[in-house]
Amino acid sequence: MMEKANSTSGLIRTKSDQLVETIAAALGAMRSSISPGEAAASDGGGSMESSGGQLSRKSSRRLTAASPGRSGGGKNTHIRKARSAQLKFDVDDLNSGAALSRASSASLGFSFSFTGFTVPPDEISDSKPFSDDDEIHEDLEAGRQKKKLQTEPTLPIYLKFSDVTYKVVLKGITSTVEKEILNGINGSVDPGEVLALMGPSGSGKTTLLSLLGGRVNQPGHGGSVTYNDKPFSKSLKSRIGFVTQDDVLFPHLTVKETLTYAARLRLPRRLTKDEKYQRAADVIYELGLENCQDTMIGGSFVRGVSGGERKRVCIGNEILINPSLLFLDEPTSGLDSTTALRIVDTLHDIAEAGKTVITTIHQPSSRLFLKFDKLILLGKGSLLYFGKASEAMVYFSSIGCSPFIAMNPAEFMLDLANGNVTDISVPSELEDRVLMGNSTAEPKSGKPAPAVVHEYLVEAYETRVAENEKKRLQIPIAVDDEMKSQVCSAKREWGASWFEQYSILFWRGLKERRHDYFSWLRVTQVLATATILGLLWWQSGSNNPNELQDQAGLLFFIAVFWGFFPVFTAIFTFPQERAMLSKERAADMYRLSAYFVARTTSDLPLDLILPVLFLVVVYFMAGLRMNVGSFFLTVLTVFLCIIAAQGLGLAIGATLMDLKKATTLASVTVMTFMLAGGFFVKDVPVFISWLRYLSFNYHTYKLLLKVQYEHISHSINGVKIDDGYTEVGVLAAMVVGYRLLAYLSLRRMKLQPGA
Repeated sequence: MMEKANSTSGLIRTKSDQLVETIAAALGAMRSSISPGEAAASDGGGSMESSGGQLSRKSSRRLTAASPGRSGGGKNTHIRKARSAQLKFDVDDLNSGAALSRASSASLGFSFSFTGFTVPPDEISDSKPFSDDDEIHEDLEAGRQKKKLQTEPTLPIYLKFSDVTYKVVLKGITSTVEKEILNGINGSVDPGEVLALMGPSGSGKTTLLSLLGGRVNQPGHGGSVTYNDKPFSKSLKSRIGFVTQDDVLFPHLTVKETLTYAARLRLPRRLTKDEKYQRAADVIYELGLENCQDTMIGGSFVRGVSGGERKRVCIGNEILINPSLLFLDEPTSGLDSTTALRIVDTLHDIAEAGKTVITTIHQPSSRLFLKFDKLILLGKGSLLYFGKASEAMVYFSSIGCSPFIAMNPAEFMLDLANGNVTDISVPSELEDRVLMGNSTAEPKSGKPAPAVVHEYLVEAYETRVAENEKKRLQIPIAVDDEMKSQVCSAKREWGASWFEQYSILFWRGLKERRHDYFSWLRVTQVLATATILGLLWWQSGSNNPNELQDQAGLLFFIAVFWGFFPVFTAIFTFPQERAMLSKERAADMYRLSAYFVARTTSDLPLDLILPVLFLVVVYFMAGLRMNVGSFFLTVLTVFLCIIAAQGLGLAIGATLMDLKKATTLASVTVMTFMLAGGFFVKDVPVFISWLRYLSFNYHTYKLLLKVQYEHISHSINGVKIDDGYTEVGVLAAMVVGYRLLAYLSLRRMKLQPGA
């Protein structure tokens, strides 16, 4: 027995020695590439011995010194020491041969085996070669590991919908027609899944998405939509992210400013300002927007970020709040295939964190299609398929519809939804209908007509799949009552107090509109007009009342110009921002009153600068009353006129919300106020004389006459000069009254429930 053991041990030593010789030969060939210092360091551990443990450690050290990835030292030293420590083993392990194989594999940087030596998989993973890519991704400046926003815990929401219908009433001149948009749509999506709504244009994708996201307030929809078996409630708004098809963003704000303002408005009030800033920075990092964070968003006439980056900013606006449900309306439209793939990969990362993602998609590439977990195919508002996206082709093959040629699955299904069966096999049942004359066919190809194909697909789904799906939707979800109660909580929380909302919106508006106010075109317009007026009325001042009629004309023009200019600027305010207002109010970002006050007051500092420049030029060129008090009173009078006229423009724009109608009404109104301003017509008929008291031009003109000529005469050009308090009171009433009318008009729009 002893002899047998000795022979076995000798065999192991012989094989070990052969392996050592092989390694030594490889090392000899590599010595020429090692510097003398490194070679000395590697050889300094002693001569090669027969002991397996010493041999393996020396071989490991030599290959470590020769490896280019390890020659740097520095911050990876502690990792290299840990790796070297893993290579220690007991001499007793040589009896099995595993330790020698393990040490040699680790030192050479690859795994191998031969008869009698087996390396376990976990040992192979432990012995993989070290590289810089193995480092933990850390924020070295902050000294902590970066935290992914998408992995934060959130309330899982199971979305189920059954028999969803939606109808709209089209009112014509002589008749009213009811049009069906959606007809009995069923489906469900769980946390961690991405559901794609696919179909041709006009099939009802966006309508269904809006219904599921709680964005449709008009009557006409039916069916059941539940979130954890509970109906929609206002509190769900804080758990839902909705990315619209159009990228509704402020063009003059940078990416960082856009996300920061959204974070300050939407994130819970319990977070500090610094924590909200950090959340915005995390989203920028997660979406790969750090390289363009200081670039303006851009728009039709402003250069900015690319289309893919703009879409990621829109997604970032919604994932800031860590939503449980994320809805996206065609997020890949207008993007190239690579950018679209990156967007969908981002959606998968979001879903993997336990969130529920629903998106409409128009015509995805084959790579995009395979990334969806579930699919709903719509055609003319009817459900043609619901189930796993990977099983869609199998289903359509089972009902006799298969492509004759290699085809993108999405393209194949869209052809079917449109009733186009070119290059697609038609089931025999459908062919028999055409042959028997029960159904119409295409005159050229003889294929079934699109309406016939659509009818067949709807019938096939209802008979084969629909009933089973409806039964599955009736099964209650396995969540506790506490999770369900969190969905239907009636408590409504704002992300900031009223004053904080006002402050944030004020500075956001100031940053956004400063580019428009100080455009070279507007500044040139004001200064050119002022210069022309100064030249025409050059030093026209006088102390003789009979010689002041010409200069009174200048004062009337100032009243008209600074009444006309603000009206037509303010008209565009709410119609142009209607999309942004609807989007942000639907997400409960702020109160309507905070937005309105901030929107109207953020213009005031900007409105004051151009009139001051205008008056500095005109006042001294025309030789008006050279008195400091008179100059500042003139500025205040013009400023009062501006904000009164601005209020009229806001009221007209908010009431009509149509630029053509608003411009027409404003033109007629401003012209009427100008004619009734007291300069052109002195003796106005009694039955219409009340009109002048509604004109801000009239009151501004009287105030300017008082400021300039009260020390000369009590009447100039037929206009009596009073104490001015009446005119100031009327203009102040217009400032408040017109704005109140504008606010009530916005409230009447009912942008969202509870606005």
